[in-house]
Amino acid sequence: MVFGSVDVRDLEDFYARLLKLERPWIVKEVRFQESPDRVDVYVDHERGIKMRCPRCEAWCPVYDHLPEREWQHLDTCDVPTYVHTRLPRVECKQHRVTSIGADWAEPGSDLTRALEARIIDLEKECCIQAVSRLTGLSWDRCWGVLNRAVRRGQERKAWKVPRYIGVDEKSFAKRHQYMTLVCDIDTGTVEYVSDERRQESLEGYFLPFDDSELEEIEAICMDMHDPYIAAVREKVPNGMDKIVFDKFHVMRLMNNAVDKVRRQEHKRLQDQKDEVLKGTKYLWLYGEDNIPEHLLPRFEELRELDLQVSRAWAIKETLRCLWDYKRKGWARKFFKQ
Repeated sequence: MVFGSVDVRDLEDFYARLLKLERPWIVKEVRFQESPDRVDVYVDHERGIKMRCPRCEAWCPVYDHLPEREWQHLDTCDVPTYVHTRLPRVECKQHRVTSIGADWAEPGSDLTRALEARIIDLEKECCIQAVSRLTGLSWDRCWGVLNRAVRRGQERKAWKVPRYIGVDEKSFAKRHQYMTLVCDIDTGTVEYVSDERRQESLEGYFLPFDDSELEEIEAICMDMHDPYIAAVREKVPNGMDKIVFDKFHVMRLMNNAVDKVRRQEHKRLQDQKDEVLKGTKYLWLYGEDNIPEHLLPRFEELRELDLQVSRAWAIKETLRCLWDYKRKGWARKFFKQ
C-alpha cells in the first residue's frame, strides 16, 4: 500500500510511520484483539546497536531491558490502541547503568505524546470533566496531562520580573476557596498561581528574586486587600510607591458606598413619608457615560433635589478622573480637592 508518497511494506511499517518512529526503534508486531476490541503495537529496537546515554549523550552498549511497559495511543478507527516495549538500559562509563526513555512519550506518562497533544487541544476548549468523558480517560489522567504541559511551559519560560504586575484573587468552589494570581500586564500572561489570598500567598512569587531584580518593577496593580499590600511592603524595595489600586475594584467600593448612602437616606425619608428614592437603587450605580437614555429624565429630576446620595454619586464620578493623570503629584493634588 501507499502511505502518502511513501510505499508501506506491511502493517508493522505502517504503524512505525504512524508513530513517527526513528532508528533504532522499529515495530516488531501488531495484534488485534476482539471482545473487547483493542490494537496492541509492540515496539523494539535493532540489535547490536549502541544508544546515547541520556545524561551525557555518549554512545553506549545496551546493558539489559526493563519489564514491559504500555502506553495508550490515539485510537485506530475508534479502536483503543496501545504501544508496548521493554525500554533498554545502557552501560555508560561515566554514569554507569542508565535507563533510556521512550521517544513517543513524556517521562512518567502512560500516554503517548500524540494522545497527550489531542487531550491538550480538548482541554483548551472544555473542562477536565468533559475531556474525561470524551476520551474515556479518568479525570486524574487528564489532569496529569495538563500538569505536564504546564510544567514544560514553565521550564521553557524565561524567569524574570515583569515591569508591570497585576495581582488578583479568584474564587472557586462556590466562593468557598480562593487563589492568588500574578500576571504580566504587558504580555497578558499568568506568571504565578498560589492557594488562598494571604500575605504568604503573594510573597511566594517574590521570593526567588533578589532586590536588584525586584527594583525593576515599575508598578503593581491590585485591589485594596490588606495581605497583598503587606506582601508588597515586605518584599519589594520601595513597594508602597509602586502600588496602583486598580480602577475596577476602587469603583466597586465607591458604588457600595453610594448604595449605603442611598439606603440610609431612603430610610430617613421613608420615616417622613417621602418615597422619592424608592426603586432608584440601580440608577445610582450607573456611570455618567452609561445611563440609559430612557432613565435620564428621572435621573436629572433626582439630581436637582438636595439629596445626600446625589452628592455621593457626584464624588464617585469625579473620582473616575483620577486614573487619567500621568503624574503622581497631579493625581495627589486632584485627590485632595
